[in-house]
Amino acid sequence: MQRRKILLSLAAAATLALPAAADDPMKIGFVYPSPIADVGWSAELNAGRLAIEEAFGDKVETFFVENVPEGPDAARIINQMAAQGADMIMLGSFGYMNDGISLAERRPDLTFIHASGYQLADNFSNFQSRNYETSYLVGMAAADVTESNTVGIVAAFAIPEVVGMINGFTLGLQAVKPDVTVKVVWLNSWFDPPKAQESARALIAQDADVVYSLYQDTPSVVTVAEEEGVWVINTSSDMKEYAPNWLLASQIADWSNYFVASAQATMDGTFQGEAFWGGYVDDTVDVKSWSSSISAETMTMIESAEAAMRAGEFHPLTGPIMDQDGTERLAAGEVIDDASMSGINWLVAGVETRIPQ
Repeated sequence: MQRRKILLSLAAAATLALPAAADDPMKIGFVYPSPIADVGWSAELNAGRLAIEEAFGDKVETFFVENVPEGPDAARIINQMAAQGADMIMLGSFGYMNDGISLAERRPDLTFIHASGYQLADNFSNFQSRNYETSYLVGMAAADVTESNTVGIVAAFAIPEVVGMINGFTLGLQAVKPDVTVKVVWLNSWFDPPKAQESARALIAQDADVVYSLYQDTPSVVTVAEEEGVWVINTSSDMKEYAPNWLLASQIADWSNYFVASAQATMDGTFQGEAFWGGYVDDTVDVKSWSSSISAETMTMIESAEAAMRAGEFHPLTGPIMDQDGTERLAAGEVIDDASMSGINWLVAGVETRIPQ
């Protein structure tokens, strides 16, 4: 039933490919891993699609398929988009990487931008946000309000991007309160509202009085925290309306500039596959809806760290940093590089839960 829904959505979104005329609009396909809602990861990606439409008007034609599971269905849809005339395809999930790069190698006439991951080709870029920067800041806020000294994280997958954000968050906690314990529940899903809610309640039962919803694509964790009266932080969109009393902060990412630039390069024939890291320096990441319950002293620390990141003068993963096993990962003053961030597979000391094998 899921497969039929996806294929019918694609059929409704695009027509069969015909020989392109010189003045035909450039066609751009978007593949989203979850339903487009008012908030969440797919909503952020879709805002980038709308920015392309606004920037180019009738010079582009965009179409999308939402709620696409990683695996055979994703491969089928990506290939159908290419067969149906797409000139550029945006792949919105880490798990689309292998199918995307395979198609890119067979179709050098198309361009691809892929969320997260590490594969590159002349016509295949990846993009990710420096969300570990905002994770560091919201970690400082979490340390300020926790009374139990236990913070819980409901995390999607143990991919490098998520692991890096957990590390940034924990280091932010430790900058304010060194002895806080971090517990993680791995969902192994981008979109599973019932399991996300169950995991949030399990963390609260283990004395977590701050819960971090890390790439849960719905307000599921946020609404549980509001009901239970514990602080909550979320990624992907401002979710203040779902927790008016207990939202501590919301991390957001804005892909508009990158998506528009990628579409322009495809139009101009200048597209070059590369890794894009968007952070505070280029206004890709930010934090919204800081709670007024955060102390003035900690907010001053947060604002100082943010200013340093905007100026390119501070990286949250700067040594000395030890991992869970007591191994030094970064020496004093050493800053992790982007290549290491894209493959990071260790958690900092202070995180109680291990990375699943």
